[in-house]
Amino acid sequence: MADGSARSLPAPRRAGHAGSVPVRAGRGRQGNRVLGRPNFSRVLGPPLEALKSRAAWGQPVTEWSRGLKPSDVGPLKQGWSLARTSVTGGRRPIALSVGASSAFGCGGSSEKAKLSLQDVAELLRTRACRRVVVMVGAGISTPSGIPDFRSPGSGLYSNLQQYNIPYPEAIFELDFFFHNPKPFFTLAKELYPGHYKPNVTHFFLRLLHDKELLLRLYTQNIDGLERASGIPASKLVEAHGTFASATCTVCRRSFPGEDFWTDVMADRVPHCSVCTGIVKPDIVFFGEPLPARFLLHVADFPMADLLLILGTSLEVEPFASLSEAVQKSVPRLLINRDLVGPFAWSPRSKDVAQLGDVVESVERLVDLLGWTQELQDLIQRETGKPDGQDR
Repeated sequence: MADGSARSLPAPRRAGHAGSVPVRAGRGRQGNRVLGRPNFSRVLGPPLEALKSRAAWGQPVTEWSRGLKPSDVGPLKQGWSLARTSVTGGRRPIALSVGASSAFGCGGSSEKAKLSLQDVAELLRTRACRRVVVMVGAGISTPSGIPDFRSPGSGLYSNLQQYNIPYPEAIFELDFFFHNPKPFFTLAKELYPGHYKPNVTHFFLRLLHDKELLLRLYTQNIDGLERASGIPASKLVEAHGTFASATCTVCRRSFPGEDFWTDVMADRVPHCSVCTGIVKPDIVFFGEPLPARFLLHVADFPMADLLLILGTSLEVEPFASLSEAVQKSVPRLLINRDLVGPFAWSPRSKDVAQLGDVVESVERLVDLLGWTQELQDLIQRETGKPDGQDR
């Protein structure tokens, strides 16, 4: 995987699984076929207040339909659910210019000039960008020791084979969950809050919040390390759900997370105290609608003046397409092992790609910002360990 892990929800194995959103197909700049990229003109089209009203009541929002015009669909129909984008063909390298001037600002110039990591640091350091939106995936959590899904012998999926699952992604499909919930709760036990600690990347994002630069953090991860780093829930959109709460699959009664962990840690399937139905943590399975808070992207991304993307393969939709929802004049910084998504097949003039080890890249950015001592002090206060690792 491009991000070196898959602890954010894995993409479904089969296209067109039940309940997935119908999506359109398009082509990238070099003829790459791109599947599952929602048309964001449909997302941003409905009146914002109408969307906010729907979101407040937890109602689903928009339906993506192949071959329909936006006017055919209606502004508010059906909720987002998980799908996967597949990109084939060659990758397009992004040239990084070390001489680009920070005078281009955030979202205010259409001049075609390449930016560098130094330029992004300058924009943050001088507070020229103060509405930063961040997207993160599994790659930011592997330094905390969380195993990936697919590594032979050591990945989480290998530990689930004793349950004879038909394919690894089945543990995130409702049909299989109701047939055999044990593999999912084995995974839940592995990810129990407290087993793993936030690392340098999480605390860098916390520092962005402390400096009042973070507009919102969108995460695909279900490990809860963003919360554990001290970022408040109001600044988080946990796009693929959370273990912080749970819901009975029969009577829909809500439970705080701590109510089901006793059973999970004892290798028991948790059941509702009212109707005896299975209690499922509020993790988004394939085909399920995303949380209502995901609708915040309708306001956040057009407002953003800088987009940071860290440790994600940008493969799972609709999360992946958020990377294209900021204005074209807004700088985008990718910190990742590999070039992925639109950075590979449709780069913009203000894109910056810092490829390699995620933690090392974050530390380089922090150094350019002049925040190294502040970050070390924050980690020391929160963990008692200067590097944020639980060794």
